[in-house]
Amino acid sequence: MENSKGFRLYDRFELQEFPDKFVVKSVDFPDQGFQISRSTGDINPNIDDNSGKPSKVSTIYGVAGTIRLLAGTYVLVITSRKEVGTYLGFPVFRIMSMKFLCCNEALRHSTFQEKRDESYFMTLLKTVESTPGLYFSYDTDITLNVQRRFSLTDGWTSKPTWKQADPRFVWNKNLLEDLIECKLDSFIIPVVQGNILLLFVAYCSYSLALVHAEQLKMKKSPISITLISRRCTRRLGTRMWRRGANLSGDTANFIETEQVLETEGFISSFLQVRGSIPLLWEQIVDLSYKPRLNIINHEETSKVVERHFNDLQQRYGEVIVVDLTDKHGDEGELSVAYANEVQKLPSLRFISFDFHHSCGNSNFENLELLYDQISADIQKQGYFLVDSEGAILEEQKGVIRSNCIDCLDRTNVTQSYLARKSLNAQLLRVGALSSTECISMFDEDYEKFKTLWVEHGDEISLEYSGTHALKRDLDAIDLISGRYNVNRGSSPFQLNGFDPASYLPVASVLLLGGLVTSFTLSQAGRNAQQFVSTVLWAGLTAGVMAMVKANGRQLCCRPRLCALL
Repeated sequence: MENSKGFRLYDRFELQEFPDKFVVKSVDFPDQGFQISRSTGDINPNIDDNSGKPSKVSTIYGVAGTIRLLAGTYVLVITSRKEVGTYLGFPVFRIMSMKFLCCNEALRHSTFQEKRDESYFMTLLKTVESTPGLYFSYDTDITLNVQRRFSLTDGWTSKPTWKQADPRFVWNKNLLEDLIECKLDSFIIPVVQGNILLLFVAYCSYSLALVHAEQLKMKKSPISITLISRRCTRRLGTRMWRRGANLSGDTANFIETEQVLETEGFISSFLQVRGSIPLLWEQIVDLSYKPRLNIINHEETSKVVERHFNDLQQRYGEVIVVDLTDKHGDEGELSVAYANEVQKLPSLRFISFDFHHSCGNSNFENLELLYDQISADIQKQGYFLVDSEGAILEEQKGVIRSNCIDCLDRTNVTQSYLARKSLNAQLLRVGALSSTECISMFDEDYEKFKTLWVEHGDEISLEYSGTHALKRDLDAIDLISGRYNVNRGSSPFQLNGFDPASYLPVASVLLLGGLVTSFTLSQAGRNAQQFVSTVLWAGLTAGVMAMVKANGRQLCCRPRLCALL
């Protein structure tokens, strides 16, 4: 379906449930829809109007896709949504709730092991239903940043939304395959994981403008700032369990963040990216407070780093690498290894900035020390700007890639600082600020701006940190993203068992404890019962501690479905 603005998706649906099928219809166009067999999960793009009266009718707001498991197909539908703002004037919705419709009648004919495996997969689907930070729009593609949208050829927006989308940021890409095959373009909703936050200033620094009208030189026009983040799907996962890069150069927690300014017909955007250090490394969860970082020695390491940055340069232009990790301990070793690899790529500039050392005790203004090193590069890279006629006035010619270990708190503070510097330049360019002003001079608006970035950081942190069941989160991500192929030849319960050799320290300590106890009994006699008891319990305690230390990783219950690299 098309309108004057381009391709548009159906935005409200009726879900009809029959004993043998599910039927999904557009509310506004009842003759448009499709049906899904409850026994096989097969999709029929045509509607059978002679099916009688459905047993249940409900309203849904989209079909996020389908997934085939051992015993059938499961259909993910959006059951609740909330409008959270606009992107370039188009409404954007956050998914508030989802559920899977089961088309798995073949389950009753499955073997015991297949039923057990299917039950585990279904628990993972329950986890998927509560995935945080999912957004979509019926009217426009939100996977593309502003600069890329304006560079597209005429007629691009008339294509189906899923064809317009940047596949890196389509969270449900793997789930859409059946719908795409059936050519249900008007029902295919690309979903982005990340966040979208909107700051609206009716009259920029209104209270101060009344007092300092002569100095401000501001026009009384509304100003909106939209912060949108797009999480890459190529190496999805939760912190600790998914670190570094894969062999293709895709990194964990890679996020493109765009700050969009709109005022008086001008649209301006500033892009930044973050992502885990693109080496092969891991931080496997055990029972220690802070698991050790482990750099994996691999012959492909240099190629991995090169692939990662070649991809960034092709997409964004010049890349400035900002490493915010500590310069001592495990982080220091990782930082040195990172610097050594990046130095092999002469087209990159690498900045090492120990955030904790320079900005400890919340002295975030010390980020000026970092900015002084890269200010010329940022000004050279610039930002994107178009006027009310759609004429391109400025283009962003590169990007800052920031990272710490998690790419969360330190990275977010740094990105917000750089975004503020860029915002000052943009406001000056469109005439909202004079050359002697900056947004931090206006307390109320500056606090709103900082809050915007804090909320942005909180949501990004939740998405990467996952729930308390981090292992299950990772398995669920691997299942829906297609990294794990469901088949009857393998079971998730056949993986990641205990290593018998790891029990050797336990057996040794328990044996030693027993020998000590026997010796004490023979030497001390009946009058030494208290001493013997103490030694016995000490031996048992040492044995348990040895077992825990030797098997800490296994006791933490590793993900079952895919290798961590």
